[in-house]
Amino acid sequence: MKLNRFRTKIAAVLALTLISGVGLAVPASAANTRYITISATGTTTVVPDAVRINATVSVLGASSKEALGTASSTAAAMRTALADNKVATKDIATQSINVYPEYTYPTTGNPVISGYRASQSFVITVRATATAGAVVDSIVAAGGDNLQINGVSPYVINSSGATDKARNYAVSRARAKATSYAKLLGIKLGKVIYLDESSTPTAYPIYSSMAKADGAPTTVDLGQQKITVSVTVRWAIG
Repeated sequence: MKLNRFRTKIAAVLALTLISGVGLAVPASAANTRYITISATGTTTVVPDAVRINATVSVLGASSKEALGTASSTAAAMRTALADNKVATKDIATQSINVYPEYTYPTTGNPVISGYRASQSFVITVRATATAGAVVDSIVAAGGDNLQINGVSPYVINSSGATDKARNYAVSRARAKATSYAKLLGIKLGKVIYLDESSTPTAYPIYSSMAKADGAPTTVDLGQQKITVSVTVRWAIG
C-alpha cells in the first residue's frame, strides 16, 4: 500500500515537471527570428566651457591651533581673491581639512615632533574660462607660500549638445552600414529590436601650475576635448 502511494507521488511530480517544461519553452517563431547587428561610433569635439583648479593651503605651526588658524586666514584671503574675480561661492568646494604633527628623525633616539601641519584642499570651478589664468595668479598672490596649485584642468560642464551630435553620427553610421549589408546580401531591414549605447568619458588634461614669477601672466589653454558615443543596433531582417 505504501509502495503504491510512493509511485503515485512520483507520477504527480513528473507530470508537474512536464507541464512546467512546456510553459517555459521558447516559441519557435522567437527562436527563428533573423537579425543583423551593427556597431558604430560617433565622435565630435568641443571646446571646454570651464576650468577646474585644485588648490591646497598648507601651513606648519608650533601648535595645531596656530597652524589651523593661519591656514584658515590664508583660505579666507584666497576666497576674497576668488570673489574679486567673480567666482561664485557655489563653485568653491572644500575637499578636506587636516591637522597632524610632523616629526624629525634623529640618528639616535625617538622621533621628535617638529611642528603641526594644517591643510585645507579646494576644488574651484571657473566658468568664465578666459579669466582662468588671472584667477590662478590672483589666488597665488593672496595665499603666498602657504598656497599650492596642484592642478589646472579644462573640462566640459555641459556636454549634452556635443553628445547628441556624436550620437547622431553613431546611429547614422550604424544605419548606413546595415543598409549596405542588406543590399549586398539581398535582404530587407525590418524594425529595430535592440539598441545599446556607451559613452566614452571625456579625458581631462591636467596642467601643473606654480606661483607666477615676475613676468607674463598665467595662461590656461583650453584646447578641444573629444566626446564619443558608441552604439550597437540590431535590426530584424526579412
